[in-house]
Amino acid sequence: MGNMDSSRYKPYPAVDISARSWPDARITSAPAWCSIDLRDGNQALPVPMNVEEKLRMFELLVDTGFKQVEVGFPSASAVEFDFVRTLIEQDLIPEDVTIQVLTQAREHLIRKTFESIRGARKAIVHLYNSTSALQREVVFGKDRHEVKEIAIRGTELVRELAGQHQGGTVYFQYSPESFTGTELDYALDVCSAVMATWGASESNKVILNLPSTVEMSTPNIFADRIEWFCRNLPNRDAAIISVHTHNDRGTAVASAELAVMAGAERVEGALFGNGERCGNLDIITMALNLFTQGVDPELDFSNMAHIADVYTDVTRMPVHPRHPYAGELVFTAFSGSHQDAINKGMQAIEARAGSEWRVPYLPIDPMDVGCSYKAIVRINSQSGKGGIAYVMDKEFGCQVPRWMQPDLGKSVQDVVDNTGRELSPEEIYSVFESSYLKLTRPYALTKCQIRWEDEDPERNDEEATVISALVDTSQGGKEFTARGNGPVDAFVKGLREYVGLEFSVDEYAEHAIGHSADALAIAYVRIDTPDGRSACGSGIDSNISYASIKAVLSACNRL
Repeated sequence: MGNMDSSRYKPYPAVDISARSWPDARITSAPAWCSIDLRDGNQALPVPMNVEEKLRMFELLVDTGFKQVEVGFPSASAVEFDFVRTLIEQDLIPEDVTIQVLTQAREHLIRKTFESIRGARKAIVHLYNSTSALQREVVFGKDRHEVKEIAIRGTELVRELAGQHQGGTVYFQYSPESFTGTELDYALDVCSAVMATWGASESNKVILNLPSTVEMSTPNIFADRIEWFCRNLPNRDAAIISVHTHNDRGTAVASAELAVMAGAERVEGALFGNGERCGNLDIITMALNLFTQGVDPELDFSNMAHIADVYTDVTRMPVHPRHPYAGELVFTAFSGSHQDAINKGMQAIEARAGSEWRVPYLPIDPMDVGCSYKAIVRINSQSGKGGIAYVMDKEFGCQVPRWMQPDLGKSVQDVVDNTGRELSPEEIYSVFESSYLKLTRPYALTKCQIRWEDEDPERNDEEATVISALVDTSQGGKEFTARGNGPVDAFVKGLREYVGLEFSVDEYAEHAIGHSADALAIAYVRIDTPDGRSACGSGIDSNISYASIKAVLSACNRL
């Protein structure tokens, strides 16, 4: 068993609760949804969204039907603050949409947060502080009373500043962060104190957001915690119970679904589950789970391709090809028996026009999320590029970029059409090699040397990269030396001037293959010519600069 020692971990405690009601409950209507893409999702990105990208995401969320959107953490950075001000000052928030802003329970951050929402018609101020036993011990060094006082003082200030807000209404949300790591009786005590401090009533409700900041238990135990909390909360009618589940155990959707069955009325989550570590609840999955049970989710995912495109553009995160309802391969069957059953199911449902959706292996009509039936009946040809990219990544560590996948897919499909059978991973890689890596005609790189010559160190824009290369062509060897602001730029300029090739590099990507010290590098390019032609190329080398140069020449050969 290697070095894995399970004795270092302790089971999560069960909840002392009897006569549970949630196992017999059914979800018959959608909860209130709150998107956290622009805050929790954004803070987990390697490259956070800028204001323009956040505006694009906000527009997508509004178009999808979200009525509550957590738009940021305005006291955290200038970009966050400026984005909130942009939404308000440019009147970009529809009247039926409420923005939400997050703040820690610290005075200067709360005041900065209220400054950001000045003039907002409707805003939720989301106050939080960590209440977990572990963080009280190792992070804050504070006891239960001291941590509760932080929540109370923060609530007092939010109430004071909310009373001074002009031109609209401020609602209040409180999160005992790391609720899953907090003793239930203590979480109840803190939240009850917050409600009393706010002056919560049935007409002035507090949103109590109970987050599984780290998912620590099976979903049934989380549901037990929610039901226990709802049963024991004083003045229950004065609170809206919200959940915010993370996916550390891979069950964020199940936890949120069972929590709603246990009494939660509101759910926070992100598109495609974006968020810290393993991510947040995927609102798309939970909403469409309801949809497949005949419940209107009150969110519109009928153009999933557009949603995925905007998401990938602004987050720079991919959508996994097996992602529920949205991945490139979720309506694709490679098994012959699956394909046959789907085909017969589609024929049967066409004969039963207007009846309920019942097709083997397809829990949802692909048309409902904007997918064509063509992807079902022509599975191999329609979904080939996604499957090929998946094989290249998982089997060989080659992460073929999205813009190159159709080009590679055509090359593989030509072989599939000629052989009339499915190709093995090794055969797919062989097509990749012969189509891109082993091309030597009409151009072959015989010699190449890269050096750096900075004639003016004070300038940052100087073309300091020098390439000396010998390229064999059908007209003989062409030797040249060229300068550029990088190896690719210098090489392209040399090919233009000395070999007579006219093109520009339109797309470029690179990555290491493997993680060892001697890992190879692979580069991908797409070039365009003035007469409208384009071609993709790829190169592999131990040096990323030479891999890039090989990729450029590969694309030239494919022209």
